[in-house]
Amino acid sequence: MRSFFTFILLCCCFQWLSAQKVRSQDSIPRVARIIHQVEGDAIQFSPETPTLEQIAGAPKAFYTYYWEFDDGTYSKEKNPKHSYKSPGDYEVKLWATNHYDTGKPPSSRPKKITVTQADASANDSASMTEDFMLQRNREPMPEEDIVVIMSYKNYLNDTTNGKLFLFYNEHKYKADNFIMEDIRAYHNEKRTPKANFVYTNAIDDFEYSLLASAEKDVLNLKAKPQDSTIKTNLPLTLEESKSYYRNYEQFEFNNLKPNEERHLFFTLKTPPEMLKDTSAIISIRGVYVPDVNFDNHKVKDMEMEIVTSHDPNRMASNGTFMSYRTVRFKTLKYKIKFQNNGEGPARTIRLETDIPDMLDKSTIEVTDMYPKCDICPKEEVNYSCLDTTFTDTQAIFTFKNIYLPGSEQKNVKEYDSTKGFVTYHIKFAKDFHKQKTKSRTAIIFDKNEPIITNYSTTRFAPGISIGAKVGYNAFPDLKNSESYFLGATISPYKSYRWYWQAELLNSFHKYSDDTETTDELVDSAQGLLFLQRTTTNNSYHNVDWEIPVLVRYNINNYIGVGAGLQGMFSISEKQTQNVLVEQFEGVTDNFLMNSATYSNENKNGFTNFRTGLLVDVTAGFARIGPSIGARYVLNFKQDFSYWQFYAIWKF
Repeated sequence: MRSFFTFILLCCCFQWLSAQKVRSQDSIPRVARIIHQVEGDAIQFSPETPTLEQIAGAPKAFYTYYWEFDDGTYSKEKNPKHSYKSPGDYEVKLWATNHYDTGKPPSSRPKKITVTQADASANDSASMTEDFMLQRNREPMPEEDIVVIMSYKNYLNDTTNGKLFLFYNEHKYKADNFIMEDIRAYHNEKRTPKANFVYTNAIDDFEYSLLASAEKDVLNLKAKPQDSTIKTNLPLTLEESKSYYRNYEQFEFNNLKPNEERHLFFTLKTPPEMLKDTSAIISIRGVYVPDVNFDNHKVKDMEMEIVTSHDPNRMASNGTFMSYRTVRFKTLKYKIKFQNNGEGPARTIRLETDIPDMLDKSTIEVTDMYPKCDICPKEEVNYSCLDTTFTDTQAIFTFKNIYLPGSEQKNVKEYDSTKGFVTYHIKFAKDFHKQKTKSRTAIIFDKNEPIITNYSTTRFAPGISIGAKVGYNAFPDLKNSESYFLGATISPYKSYRWYWQAELLNSFHKYSDDTETTDELVDSAQGLLFLQRTTTNNSYHNVDWEIPVLVRYNINNYIGVGAGLQGMFSISEKQTQNVLVEQFEGVTDNFLMNSATYSNENKNGFTNFRTGLLVDVTAGFARIGPSIGARYVLNFKQDFSYWQFYAIWKF
């Protein structure tokens, strides 16, 4: 028996120690370490990363990498080999991003290295595909840093001094999505004060010159036809950018030689308050002025999708929060992103995308895609193209005859080359309601099983609808009652089905009490009895406030019903009491001896508070515009239940 208890105790201790070990391991932060090895005048870098924890049912988990070498260059390879132009001490940085992994991205400490052998001709080869580029190391996630790379190249024939601008944090979102944490410049780019924008002359001789403060409106601004890549109206670009973004940074650079490429690095911190909508598209904007003497410039917008995990297969929309009043003129933008995680290239990629009923499939316009290819003609072709077909509920985008390498494919070093996307615009259908929508995409690489993206949602801001209301209140239990009212209502603009509505009604009410008559026998001075009759009548002239709060339901476009609670009180009450005293001869009312009338007025304010339940029905234009209605208010105070008949117009 003692051995049995000893065995049980040992088992319990083992389980406790195991649990402690698991908890201890869970609490250990994930760290990616930088490993380097000197190979002549080059250095071979490699990452040492934590083990990936595969998300069940997802494609194979993997890392992507972003390196900064502290000399103005960077790499997205897993194991880059880098040569420095000058010997010295450098601080290398690494950002590793986990995909299809249950944990957070690992942190990484910069590593200081000493370079003794340099290669003066290193990094002279051109790498930029455009003259001005914005890139990022990963999609933004709440409470996780991202790096933005601004790359610029001198496409002019002379050495120039110029300007750079970076705009971020869109005004349409209340909270900041980014906080500027660090800026790394390697070519003496000078951060300049934001107080003034100084505009110069354009190469094609602008019709104006302008010096404007950032705190003032731009005056005499003329818009001119501009090339799609080189723009000339710098004042307009900067003012439009400031109206769209809350924050910006501006820089000056010098001595940029023809065809020289430079990079400026920004670390942006994402605060906890940032937008949490994972189907939203947010953006930052860069403006590049290559020559400070002229207003010619280039603009680059970089769109990003907020994520909760780094899944490269995603769907996002710019319709996350729209105004229903102006949405008729809005074109929605959707972007579907995908990545081939296979061991070989994909030749056919099929994107089966849900299209909500409120959108018109026939208006779909593909505006951009990668791999870049033509739109497929009606007949079958052998060249690369993108085909669009439709079902009742879906649009199907099919890349045909393409080559998209896989991330596990041999000799594929650049993960970005394994990614693709389709961007399309779509308009609203003719008859649509104020409803939230959601859609997602099934991504099929060749004949593999589909990968299902996140839901991309669209929703409408509540908006405010103010209504004007007039009508008549009928009190069946009150004598001589007359009650007219006018007031205002407030409710969400053009709600689809259920919505709240509050009202403030000012009513003018006249009514009277039942006449009260009392008879009594009174002794006269002569000792004889006579009949005295007193008749009392109370009349009221009130100004009342009715405050109903109700929940309403639109059955269709023309009929709505509602129910709720109501409070009502008199802000002004005038009570007039008329007393008629009649005296008769003897104990009967056969002979009137005399009579007298007395009046008394009493005024009060904020009295006679009453509450009740109400039910309501309207007919007409239930969501916006004119309608008529009837309402019954069951008042908890006796005699004050009433019918209300009204006309209302919602704006």
